[in-house]
Amino acid sequence: MNKDKIFISSIASDAGEMAEKYGVGIEIAEYCTAWNMDEHFEETDKIVHKTIENINNLTFHGPFNEISPCAIDPKVRALTKERFLQAIDTAKKYGAKKMIFHTGYTDHFYFRQWFTEQSILFWRDCMESVPEDFVICLENVREAGPEMMLDVLEGVNHERFRMCLDIGHSHAFSGQSVEYWLEKCAKHIAHFHIHNNDKSYDTHSALDCGTIDIKAFLESAVKLCPDATYTLELLESRSSMEWLEEIIK
Repeated sequence: MNKDKIFISSIASDAGEMAEKYGVGIEIAEYCTAWNMDEHFEETDKIVHKTIENINNLTFHGPFNEISPCAIDPKVRALTKERFLQAIDTAKKYGAKKMIFHTGYTDHFYFRQWFTEQSILFWRDCMESVPEDFVICLENVREAGPEMMLDVLEGVNHERFRMCLDIGHSHAFSGQSVEYWLEKCAKHIAHFHIHNNDKSYDTHSALDCGTIDIKAFLESAVKLCPDATYTLELLESRSSMEWLEEIIK
């Protein structure tokens, strides 16, 4: 795994320091909360610039609070598109060209048919406004398995509309193994979120602290998705970068 394919999420308190030390990129996560693009932009922008100082390789996590591509209320869906396009413009200011968005799926709230049909319509429309050099990656959160996401990805059928497989989410929230998700989705995956847990909750634990065999998973991922990139989505990244440094030697 090449270091130019590795990123550290800025949710990590030591993201900037570790990214510079190990020569990897940063995934900007401050704008997961949409209001940071509005009245809090000036202060947030200062924080981001401090974190990414001396780092040129960047990805961007889009907003997800209270917004959904498959919303039943058309005004919510319109706001979702507005926020997503606003996030793309924000990402461009930092030079990021790959963005991660959540699916917006909520268990026991959306029927599967509604979720897939409306998500396909939303993303077909949204992708018409996405810059030609920009890649959108749809991230799993609470889906019980990969099937619904595959329906959406294949229904949109756009070369720059790809998948971010979050293995911590699939391990904690779905009934399927991370290996199953990888095998089923490999041809659609352009990005991974990597963190561990004990399957009881989404704890964003260090790579070697949980019940996912991260080493084995990464070996398979590199073979099945050779062009994909990886973000360590952790609250503290030092120990995991030290562990990963040994793994990728």
